[in-house]
Amino acid sequence: MTGLLTTSVGSFPKPEYLLRARTKASKGELSEEGLRALEEKATAEWIHFQEEIGIDIPVDGEQYRGDMATYFAENIDGTEISGLVRSYGNRYYKKPIIVDELRRKGPISVDWFKFAQARTKRPVKGMITGPYTMMDWSFDEFYGSREEACLAFAKLLHQEALSLEAAGAKIVQVDEPALSTRLDELPLLVKAVGTVTKGLRAKTILHTCYGNYNEIFEFFNKLPVDQLDLEMSNSGLDLLDRFKREPLKKEIAFGVVDVHSHVVEPESLIRERIEKALTIFEPEKLYIDPDCGLKTRSVEEAQAKLRNMVAAARAVREAHHLT
Repeated sequence: MTGLLTTSVGSFPKPEYLLRARTKASKGELSEEGLRALEEKATAEWIHFQEEIGIDIPVDGEQYRGDMATYFAENIDGTEISGLVRSYGNRYYKKPIIVDELRRKGPISVDWFKFAQARTKRPVKGMITGPYTMMDWSFDEFYGSREEACLAFAKLLHQEALSLEAAGAKIVQVDEPALSTRLDELPLLVKAVGTVTKGLRAKTILHTCYGNYNEIFEFFNKLPVDQLDLEMSNSGLDLLDRFKREPLKKEIAFGVVDVHSHVVEPESLIRERIEKALTIFEPEKLYIDPDCGLKTRSVEEAQAKLRNMVAAARAVREAHHLT
């Protein structure tokens, strides 16, 4: 295959049985082993679905995670977890609190990567919440410096990336949704992500979303990764003209379905978006995925969006003789 590989950003919605189980577990009404068995069941179901529709690079769906930052913080020494804090709209998460020197207990996401990879011959992504986002989404009661806290997370996450690679991950994605939070700290983000990806042989990806891409555009080519994964559909593909003027010097994963909308985009619309992307990017450097994680959609919506996305990519490949 020579281009337009399909993938997902990382998270998928949890089935009802798992949502009920997580509630029971939080009340002490279900054992850790019982919850783990249902998380494995949901993960295996999502891997099977991705295989069924023909996604080229599957993800584990993050059925074992609550919030992306909290999950990593819970598995790092030197942190505590707060009560619920508003994220946006009516979404809440438990915010990490840095109370001591950050120390890695051991591999965090490797076991789940291995579980997912064992169920498919296709390359599953290893997925890490990035150091800048970990710092920005945490309360710091120890370091007193955003840079020091960020780089402390980066050193830990570098070890996690190496562990994923050692476990067989050929692709490691660093999620940095907080990338555009403070423009003056973009050099710090570049430094921290570089610490995470240093020396990796695996393909490296940085995913970001929710930002004013025009303001951070000059940093895209400075990011020390092989691929940039961008939310494109929700922003109306308005970056295409700028990419034409200022080419991206790395691969791009191009979001073609809006994860904030209940509307299931028809295959024809997704094909149109892919065709527009092909006017700028070479097909072998263009990957097709949703704008962001799909965990906020229903299972039915997420699956319908992914089915149409894969069908659209397949149709464009055929039209351009890329298979």
